[in-house]
Amino acid sequence: TTCVSLLNCCADYNQSCFQVTPHSSSMLGGRALRILSLVLHPSDLVPSCIKMVREGFIDAEGRAHCITPLLYETGWIPFDVSTNGTDFDRSGEYLSVHPSKADPASEVTLVNATQWQNYGTVNVAGRLKMTWNSSLVGADKVNIELWGYREFSRSTEAGMNGSSSLRAELSYLYSVSRNLENSGVFSFVPESSKDYSDWELGNIRITASSKSDGARDVQGLWSGAHILAWHFGQSFRDDSASWAKNKCLQWDDLEKKLPNFLSELIDCPCTLAQARADTGRFHTDYSCDIERGSVCTFHPGSVHCVRAIKASPTHGSGQQCCYDSTGALLLTGDSIGGSTPDRAHDWGSPPYKEPPRVPGYSHWLYDVMSFYYCCLCGCRNYQPPKAGVVFGDPHFITSDGLNYTFNGKGEYNLVSSPDRELSIQARTERVKLKNGTLARATSLSSVAMKDNTSDVIEVRLAEGSLQVLRNQKVLPFTRLPSEFANHTRGLLGPMNSSNDLFTQQGEVISFADATPDKIFTFGAGWSISNKSSLFTYDSKYLLDTFPPNHDPAFVPAFSLPETPDDPLVADMLLMCSGEGARFCQYDTLTTRSLAVGNATLRAFQNLQTLMKALQPVVSCGWLPTPRNGKKNGTHYLEGDTLSFSCNEGYILYGSTQRTCLDDGTWTREQPHCITGWF
Repeated sequence: TTCVSLLNCCADYNQSCFQVTPHSSSMLGGRALRILSLVLHPSDLVPSCIKMVREGFIDAEGRAHCITPLLYETGWIPFDVSTNGTDFDRSGEYLSVHPSKADPASEVTLVNATQWQNYGTVNVAGRLKMTWNSSLVGADKVNIELWGYREFSRSTEAGMNGSSSLRAELSYLYSVSRNLENSGVFSFVPESSKDYSDWELGNIRITASSKSDGARDVQGLWSGAHILAWHFGQSFRDDSASWAKNKCLQWDDLEKKLPNFLSELIDCPCTLAQARADTGRFHTDYSCDIERGSVCTFHPGSVHCVRAIKASPTHGSGQQCCYDSTGALLLTGDSIGGSTPDRAHDWGSPPYKEPPRVPGYSHWLYDVMSFYYCCLCGCRNYQPPKAGVVFGDPHFITSDGLNYTFNGKGEYNLVSSPDRELSIQARTERVKLKNGTLARATSLSSVAMKDNTSDVIEVRLAEGSLQVLRNQKVLPFTRLPSEFANHTRGLLGPMNSSNDLFTQQGEVISFADATPDKIFTFGAGWSISNKSSLFTYDSKYLLDTFPPNHDPAFVPAFSLPETPDDPLVADMLLMCSGEGARFCQYDTLTTRSLAVGNATLRAFQNLQTLMKALQPVVSCGWLPTPRNGKKNGTHYLEGDTLSFSCNEGYILYGSTQRTCLDDGTWTREQPHCITGWF
């Protein structure tokens, strides 16, 4: 690890620890990765790449390449390289990504995707067209292949041995066209398939025609996964509605036999503001993003959707939450475009490879292909997270709202949860003024974090730019959920409502009685040890400066006087007003910079906006539309009122209106629509 982080610690480093370009590939494989610093003669032995393919290739300039393999997992994939066919003594890694996040330039584009997906249904026919970057195939002639994906049961013994009883398979089905000019465009009129019509999900792949049909792990381009309606059997084309209904009923029967996954899903945030602020647990769903124009093809009526970041622990399931233009949670009980619980998380989940944890494909099979089946989810049990923040020189606002300034110089525990194996550490360094002198104040220069299963991620300032490191290696290119309540320690507090500070030994410091000296002593007590440090020390400066993990010789300026003859004071007082003014003023005077003070004030204001968005709200839960009646309203939060009426010929029995109360219950009784005959 140290060698990898230092890069130049030994003369032959670049010949032993390889880097590749590009550094990522779709998990479907087929992308040529050039090995940097490895130059061979075109007549040399072709390099072999373990965990990638049996062999790579050497281009005309002597540059070695490996071809990424077809995998059923995402993440960093290690590989070993041999240039003599025997000794695999060189290594590297590349990033395997979800197919939807792969480089669009290296993908086969299905022109008019709606036509491809709905081909054979009423009024959907004609020629299908695809395009691709012809220079990425490396051949004059190409084959166009159809591959199908399925998940099927393996032997009973496998299930008894503790492994999944299902197996994932992406297999070559047939070639749509062979020995075709590599022009970058192809169109055809599809014919229904008799032999492969039971394969309902798959991809197009384009490879050199010199490769055998269905050859695995060869250079090629893939389309996105899609429903293979265009190759379904004649029965589908004769009556697509009946065919779809039978498939839906079959899926419904299967769903009843599968384990219940809903109980272990995280609840959706109740409002759009909460969903966008709760970035520790939810991430924007790129298929319905308000920042990209709210093009929500699969969720009509929604303006923004988010997905739970982590899959559920037992079943690898996911949660998708969608919101309408008013910011209210949209439920599938009210709209086909509402929120949906997913039996298989779209991004997959560790250890991947086996159903239902295969990124993308398991989700397509279990959830997307059954999209019109009504699923119901709500937000009654959602608890917004608490935010803690460090900003400026540096100022701390704990998850419970306490705020203080700690200007220690060193490395400290920002958040620590030993029983949850979470650690977030912060490094502070003295602020350098414009004239090159050092101020009697510090600021954050690096943050490192790790939980029980993750890599070590560090974000740091280096030579004026931001660097991100993974496991002590610079990469080429936060908020806590409620489960950590009462389980965290450190400079950002225990995440409860105590309004006190706690030392590393568990002693309580009353914030009301805390002087700047006491707060400084408290902060120094949260310095980390060399053994527990997550930071990377890959320069002489860092090795000479840290440790000590806390510099006892440095004493900051706890306060600075505002002298009338100071040229900064007038502008500072004009700028630093309202809440957060004291942080703005302190940072302006310590750094002698109005820009720094203004940035501190804006950071404080952003935090206030975030905390407002995360305020808890009361949800009374979804109410159904009465049978043979109507429901007016789809909002279910405190103060919302729903009204009910009946269709012609029916009489409403019960309440015409129900209102959500502050205790999470609805007023009155659920109405029913009945006929006038008893």
